[in-house]
Order: sequence, then structure tokens, then C-alpha cells
Amino acid sequence: MDLLPDLWRQDYWLPPGVTWTDMEQLADSDRPRPQDLLVALPLALGFVALRYVFERFFAPPMGRFLGVKNRLQVTAAPSPKLESFYTQRSRQPTQVSLKILMVSCGKTQRQIETWFRLRRNQDRPCQTRKFGEAAWRFFFYLTAFMAGLSCLIDRPWFWDHRECWRQYPVQVKALAHYWYYMLELGFYGSLLLRISVDIKRKDFKEQVVHHLATIFLLSFSYCANYIRIGTLVMLLHDSSDILLESAKMFNYGTGWRKTCDTLFVVFAVVFLVTRLLIFPTKIIRTTLVLSMEVFEPFAGYYFFNILLMVLQGLHIFWAGLIIRMVYKFLKGKLEKDERSDEESEIEEEELDKGGEENMDHGDRYWEKSKDTLNSKLSMLTNSCVLNNLTNHRSSTGSNCSRPKT
Repeated sequence: MDLLPDLWRQDYWLPPGVTWTDMEQLADSDRPRPQDLLVALPLALGFVALRYVFERFFAPPMGRFLGVKNRLQVTAAPSPKLESFYTQRSRQPTQVSLKILMVSCGKTQRQIETWFRLRRNQDRPCQTRKFGEAAWRFFFYLTAFMAGLSCLIDRPWFWDHRECWRQYPVQVKALAHYWYYMLELGFYGSLLLRISVDIKRKDFKEQVVHHLATIFLLSFSYCANYIRIGTLVMLLHDSSDILLESAKMFNYGTGWRKTCDTLFVVFAVVFLVTRLLIFPTKIIRTTLVLSMEVFEPFAGYYFFNILLMVLQGLHIFWAGLIIRMVYKFLKGKLEKDERSDEESEIEEEELDKGGEENMDHGDRYWEKSKDTLNSKLSMLTNSCVLNNLTNHRSSTGSNCSRPKT
């Protein structure tokens, strides 16, 4: 019963010596109120509806302009036992499971491995769907960044971070900053609402943590009137996200290799500089050190900085993935120059697994170059699989089918 009143105790939210009465010196329209956050709920639903319209009517023509095409996929032959194992137990059967399936299905190990590879490919999201998601995020981040920059560039705390704490917490809330907050909060709320149907990548759990931390960070910083530093955090994050989504858009297209490479390099540089250099040395330093010039530590101070530390931990995690992506990409280009046109089936399987396991925040944008390198081999392999599964004419089979093991 007393939980709600305790939640709003002023020593949780405000520095020592400051009370809610001091905050009431400002007009209702000039100070943040917790009930203002309710606006984010209909905004989140609105973003979900707007995204559906965007991906349904606007993304397809953009994709056609960039040459986005879905890859031709070979459908796995119907097999109730294999399908049951795939959906209920594992997408990657172990050696023990393979032997059991060989006995129960009357198939060779090669045939079962091929069936699972084809079945996994069927579940991969198509290029047009991935392009639609990247295009939607690109336009939001671009709009949010331009709007945020326009309402912050003439503010004194944009240039001097000590201004973030001048007269804190009795600071007037600008209408533009209020809507900047609500739109960002509504957008991340929409991402959580759609997280079960969106494309799942390797960093799925980290994305959930990121969205939750961002929502808590925005909500708390708004109620505690950390709006000035909060707007800087949002602007900093949107700057690199624009480049990431644009690189993914061109990656899904055809004939934009150099553009995609250039955008990825720029994104990697901007991400590493903003998230590993500017964020800890400017933003976190401002909240940890410069704020102490104005007030003493309190519960809200610790909670806010803990959330910023969580974000920084995710930045380090993603920075590691990006650096590994750059390393593998450069290594792949060197190997491609030395590699012959013929590759073994084991290498094909490794590439297939790599495509599934290496989906991350950057979406493995060099994946397309590997697919292009092996396109002729993939066409030949698919043709052979089809002939083996359907038992076509022996004349055709003699040219394509492989001996059973």
C-alpha cells in the first residue's frame, strides 16, 4: 500500500536540499511530470502502424530501385519425422541425433544434413523483409537526428556540458525537447512490441537489454529532469545508427558494393569514436564528475549512472563484434584472391553455418560478397540436390548426382 508513495520520495529523485515544492516553482508546462510519459504508449502503437504502412507501400519501390532481390531457395522435401525434430528439438542435429534419424527415416547422413540445411534456409528472412526493416530504422534515426540537432545546436549545454547542471533541477523544459523525448521513447517502445516478430539476430538478448535500458533511462531522466544530458545521449546514439542502417540497405541491393563498403567503414569509425571515446569521456564524465560541482550524490544519481554504464557495456560488446567483422571481412578478401573456384562441401557447410551464427548488430554486411563468390557452386549443388531428391532421369543423374555414403 505504501509502495507508490515511497517510490516518489524526493530523496530518491532530487539532490539533497531540493524538494518537490521547489520544482513546483515552474509552471506545469515548463517542468517534467511523470504522467507525461503516458503519451509514449499511443506513440508506440502509432509507430507500429506507421512502420506497417512504410514497409508495405514505401519500402518495396525503394528496394526495387536499389535492386533488392530475394534469393532463389530450394524447398526441403516433406518429411514429417525430420520436420518434427526440427521444430521441437533442434535446428542443428548432433552426430548422435543424426544416427537416430538415419535409422528412423531410412536416409543417409548426407541426405539428412542436406535436408536440415535446406530447411534452415527456408526460415531465413528474405532480402526484401530485411531491407524494409533497415529502411524503416534509417528514416527514423535520420529524422530523429536532424530534429534533435536542430533543437540542441543553439543550446548552451550542447557546447558546454557544465550547463547541463546549472540551476538543476529547477530547469525549464522546452516543448521541442519534450517531443524529442516522447518520440524516442515511443520508438523504442514500438521495437519492444515487435521484438517477437522482428528478425532475430545473434545479439537478440543484448538488443532486449538495450531497449529496456534505454526506456528506463529515458523515463527516469525525464522524471528527474535530466533532460539536458538525456538529449545529448539520444543525439549521440542516433548519429551512428543512421550509417549502420544505410549500409545495410545498400548491402541488400545489387550493384552498390563500393557504396556499402564506404558506409560500413564510416559507420565503424563513427561508432567507435562516439561510443568508446565521446560517450565515456564526455557524457559519463559529465554525469559522474561535473554534476558533483552542483549537488551531492543521491539515489537518482547512482541509478542514472548505472544505466549509462549498462549502455557502455553494450557499446563495448558491439564494438568487439564490429572489430571482428572488419577483421573477417579483410581476411575474407585476402583469401578470396588466393582461393580456387572449386570448394569442398565441408567449406560450403561452414559458410552456411557462418551465415546463421554471425548475424549481429551489423548484419554481417560482407555476407553478400561471399554469396556472390559461391553463386555458381551453389546453383550446381542445388541442382544436384533436386535431382537426388526427385530421382530424375538417369542421364541427368549421371551428370549431377553424387554417390551415396
